[in-house]
Amino acid sequence: MQKRNVKRAGRAAACAVSAAIMFSSMHLELLAKEANGLPSAGIDFFLSADATSVKSLKDEETENASADEKTGEDAEEMAFPTATAAATASPTATPMKEQDEEKEEKVIEETMKASTTKTVNQKERELEARREEEGFKSLVIAKVNDYVNVRSIPSEEGEILGKLYDKSVGEFISEENGWYKITSGSVTGYVKAEYCVTGDDAVALAKAVGTRIATVTTTTLKVREDPGLDTTVLGLVPIEDQLLVTEELDGWVKVNIEEGDGYVSMDYVTLSTEFVKAESKEEEEARLAKEAAERKAAQEAAARAARERQAQRNSSSSQETEVIAPVITSGSGSELGKSVADFACQFVGNPYVWGGTSLTNGADCSGFVMSVYGNFGVSLPHSSSADRSVGTAVSGLENAQPGDIICYSGHVGIYVGNGQIVHASTAKTGIIVSSATYRSILSIRRIF
Repeated sequence: MQKRNVKRAGRAAACAVSAAIMFSSMHLELLAKEANGLPSAGIDFFLSADATSVKSLKDEETENASADEKTGEDAEEMAFPTATAAATASPTATPMKEQDEEKEEKVIEETMKASTTKTVNQKERELEARREEEGFKSLVIAKVNDYVNVRSIPSEEGEILGKLYDKSVGEFISEENGWYKITSGSVTGYVKAEYCVTGDDAVALAKAVGTRIATVTTTTLKVREDPGLDTTVLGLVPIEDQLLVTEELDGWVKVNIEEGDGYVSMDYVTLSTEFVKAESKEEEEARLAKEAAERKAAQEAAARAARERQAQRNSSSSQETEVIAPVITSGSGSELGKSVADFACQFVGNPYVWGGTSLTNGADCSGFVMSVYGNFGVSLPHSSSADRSVGTAVSGLENAQPGDIICYSGHVGIYVGNGQIVHASTAKTGIIVSSATYRSILSIRRIF
């Protein structure tokens, strides 16, 4: 009887050990999930270097369980050499545990695979894109024929502080009696709500009116025919140049350059959305005064340059006949602007050289424009993106005049009239005349 009781006690102890192991496994599993916040498969996550993973908890639990089982077995063997109850006390415990381990390892494996499908840079770009789109909701965008006045108070009796032009953008501050208080550029004031959109309506409009720009951050950026570092190079773009983005892909953006549409890696550009901001009354007055002064100075410089060129021709003893390309300038505009266009057309047929500034031996697009205007005493930057800020703005090609600078994504040319430009195109074509609308125009600038 005593021996039977001892056996019963042994079996009971074995069952208790097995139950404790199962409870410990379940408890550790819950703790692991709570401690790590493990998401479902397919959601990205990271573990820090000193964090504990579910797998490490399972390994530790298995080791402890093995040690406990071994201790229990040793005790059984010492007291009852022929007993096997401890090894077979719970026939379902081991299969369930193995099933749980397999399931847990599968979840971990799937989640780890998901976490490696995207790089840190990709995650950052996605977060930035979401933040930017959320920020669009706080914009106030003008929808008018020309402009809406920005006033000092929410009333038409308020002083006019500036102008928010059509498709121009401000940041929402508050709403009061059918007026939005905004800040845009250097102007803070009120615009009539009926002439603007904000909130969810502003998100889609912001994408339509904003210009998506990729600014080059490396010395010389390779634009490729297809996304991928092993694809053919379409063209080269210098540092700080700005390219018009036409499509955003996973790690690559499609941009427009003179050679055509190509792709650049997001690792070598910064993306931004450009909006036109409000212009204050003081800024408008200063701009008009500056434009007048610049026109006068440019005219004087051009007149001096013309006199110098005439003097050189008069003093020259050469009898060679000068061949001049046909002049195709037409339409209204200043005489100096026409002179610039006529002068530029003389170099049609000369070579394109990347980084060059020679009108005869080779120039790139901005080098060509810079050198042409240099002959009229005007100093311009050797950068197509910087040319977007020189002189004064012209609204639309229909208002362009000969001599105006036509700016594109990564390219620039000189308007010659009849809807055409003269420009240093590519190494294959050299300096040519082509349609001004052969690509999307980013801006038009007037010097004279």
